[in-house]
Amino acid sequence: MTMLQSFDPATGETVWEGEIAGPQAVSAALLRARKAFPAWAALPVAERVAAAQRYKAALEARKDAIAQIIARETGKPMWETRTEVASMIGKVGLSITAQAERAGDRQSAMPFGQAVLRHRPHGVMAVLGPFNFPGHLPNGHIVPALIAGNTVVFKPSEMTPATGAAMAECWAEALADHRHVFQCIQGARETGEALVAGHIDGLLFTGSAGAGAHFRRIFADRPDVILALELGGNNPLIAWDSADVDEAASVVVQSGFITTGQRCSCARRLIVPDNAFGAALVDAVAGLADRIVIGAWNETPEPWIGPLISDAAAQAAKARFAELVERGAKVIRPLNGVEGRSGAFVTPAILDVTGIFVPDEEIFAPVLQISRVPDFDAAIEAANNTRFGLSAGLISADDALWQRVLVEGRAGVVNRNRPTTGAAGSMPFGGLGESGNHRPSAYYAADYCAYPVASFEATDASGNSGALAGKLRA
Repeated sequence: MTMLQSFDPATGETVWEGEIAGPQAVSAALLRARKAFPAWAALPVAERVAAAQRYKAALEARKDAIAQIIARETGKPMWETRTEVASMIGKVGLSITAQAERAGDRQSAMPFGQAVLRHRPHGVMAVLGPFNFPGHLPNGHIVPALIAGNTVVFKPSEMTPATGAAMAECWAEALADHRHVFQCIQGARETGEALVAGHIDGLLFTGSAGAGAHFRRIFADRPDVILALELGGNNPLIAWDSADVDEAASVVVQSGFITTGQRCSCARRLIVPDNAFGAALVDAVAGLADRIVIGAWNETPEPWIGPLISDAAAQAAKARFAELVERGAKVIRPLNGVEGRSGAFVTPAILDVTGIFVPDEEIFAPVLQISRVPDFDAAIEAANNTRFGLSAGLISADDALWQRVLVEGRAGVVNRNRPTTGAAGSMPFGGLGESGNHRPSAYYAADYCAYPVASFEATDASGNSGALAGKLRA
């Protein structure tokens, strides 16, 4: 029996241990999901909604325990994991509303009948979850998929299996009368490969752009499988002017360093004018970064950020940082470890990369790259100089500049005078380029969880012969 373990990155303590699902176990789970699908899809949507509401109640009853599980597995502070669980709970109501609005039945009177629009579930959906928001992000796929009438086989990240197991417990309670509608399987790459290669009708994935590109390739000859990809980004933040430099610096720090830089919507590139404001802002960002409280999830005073997900992740980020320095980047703040802490802890880092070539890659860590430009045309050009397109932002009081960013920028989430990481669950979330495949999640998840069926129908066949009157031989 092969076992999987997860660890608290702050201490190395084992958080969870369980059996890995091998290829045969994955196939069996998919077969169970396939057999459970017809009855689940045939239920009135109100009954599936009621199950989702029971799941919501189960989350609410366990919210503190689940927040602690997420904190232990990811290293995130409790203030952030409580917010994550609250988002999971809120997702249920948003998904119910979105299902009715975007995938509900419609009908209108037509001559000799009715035009009717219905939506049907795809079938068996595979959901692969990430480690950074191990509850909220897969939850955003799972809830709408089940409400739409699909069955789900969910593989959490191998870094955060305990969070997936906690979600599975809540669904087991909510779906007590509907076995195998939701299943959670645990494992790493081999388990995920078996799931993706199996008989599925959809893959709902949140993770790296590299993995997303891999899925695009392997599903090129499987057009029957719906593919929804929520990927990373090399996100730009243009900070052009502000009456309050400290407030602008706060937007930058929250954009670049929240969740220890482990959000796909974090700002990776700060673009500033090459003038006094730009210089003052960079200084203010560096000073504010120095004051960030870093610590373990259960410490007092409560930290703002914790460690990266693992020692290996920290080493990889440091190697990428060193590469930028070798290319000529000027170090404003180094990416250091934290004395007396595990190897997963790092300090927020700031580099000036003006005038040097920087690979268009996402560094999934608190690393902010500064580019100084002569004018706003150059700022727009620099912001768009990426193959990604997830999030972007502008710090400016100038409405005309904001309009330019809205028209000329290329990203799925574009914020003004607010962190690039801010997003409303009542709106779509996703990007273009290598940040996604034009199937945004959040409120628009209902769109990829069901397909439309358009019908022209009448209760009997009367009225059709008139169309042939006078046009047939006697």
